[in-house]
Amino acid sequence: MKLIKTEDAVGQILCHDITQIIKGVTKDARFRKGHIITEEDIPVLLSLGKDNLYVWENDETVYHENEAAQILCDVCINEHMIPSEVKEGKIELKSDCDGLFTIDVDRLNEINDIDQVMIASRHTNTPVKKGDKLLGTRVIPLVIKKEKMELVKEKAGETPLCALHPYVLKRAGIVTTGNEVFYGRIKDTFTPVVVEKLKKYDIEVTDHIIVNDDLENIKNAILELKEKGCEMIITTGGMSVDPDDKTPGAIKQSGARVISYGAPVLPGAMFCLAYFEDGTPVMGLPGCVMYASSSIFDLMLPRIAAKVPVSRKDITILGHGGLCLGCGDCAVTCPVNAICLDDGIAHINPKICIGCGLCARNCPADAISKTDYIAPGHKLPSYIIDANKCVKCGVCIDNCKFKAISKI
Repeated sequence: MKLIKTEDAVGQILCHDITQIIKGVTKDARFRKGHIITEEDIPVLLSLGKDNLYVWENDETVYHENEAAQILCDVCINEHMIPSEVKEGKIELKSDCDGLFTIDVDRLNEINDIDQVMIASRHTNTPVKKGDKLLGTRVIPLVIKKEKMELVKEKAGETPLCALHPYVLKRAGIVTTGNEVFYGRIKDTFTPVVVEKLKKYDIEVTDHIIVNDDLENIKNAILELKEKGCEMIITTGGMSVDPDDKTPGAIKQSGARVISYGAPVLPGAMFCLAYFEDGTPVMGLPGCVMYASSSIFDLMLPRIAAKVPVSRKDITILGHGGLCLGCGDCAVTCPVNAICLDDGIAHINPKICIGCGLCARNCPADAISKTDYIAPGHKLPSYIIDANKCVKCGVCIDNCKFKAISKI
């Protein structure tokens, strides 16, 4: 690569894209890498502010930015991912199906610690939809030493940095516990909440058993669902330390190996996760799942649905960022007042939310995401708040022009 005056560039090979920006009209490459410059190109290049140009000069010790970008893409890409066209040293990867996006954060950090290259990704263990952007790669200079890209490949190792796991578990069984429900003293309002959350991942509840607060009965119900072939088993209620709460003991006595009873997430501290020997997961859900818009269950369900094994360490590291402070920033921003604070935790009313996204853009904790639900009469999907990330600031409430967010 060498630098020459534009007027002297006729017949030379352009070694990078040259972008033309016309406000409100276009922002795209006017000339592509590899273009042979003609006499007619000179005034156009000068009008783009290019008094000097980099033209190709063979150098076996360097890669062009686009060649290096392809190497970055190659160390990341995996099944169910679609790469964009390489452009100006950049390649993006998108999902070709719904699923759980994961990335090896340690290896990602090692690569990003190498000067002049970068990979920017979503957080690991993020649920994504088909067509969602997963990550982007960029080479900073126009050319980069080949030895630096060899270091990238060394740090990346033999396997791709990231993966997209399609949701594969589709049949769930629910055990509802509690004397108050079993004997008809109150209506079961927990199960419908769980059913709706499962629908987001196309999981059907094929079996539902209601039992009283008896350890043996709860255990037998779990085993019955296992025998019927349920791909995941969920118990609701009875997860605290009260003398009538028998569910954790029943999960253990069922023969499932308990990964963790308790999670450093609020709401959701009394969550229990266990696995049978064949990998069938059992989740014990605390009461907060019934009333909190987002909880530990919402963090674990995508991983379980994608059949990604969850270890105790996976749960313990949730403590960093696992506290929702109910700051309310999301509620302040909402133009239709679709967000309210309940005991300091922000909630969005999906029937009021118009899907404008103001709350998500203003949330300092990145706790708000789009759902698939479109309310009658509305055109865009509503949003939902991750209670585990909400910091109770109230910004979303203050910014909602349609008064759809309030404190209660």
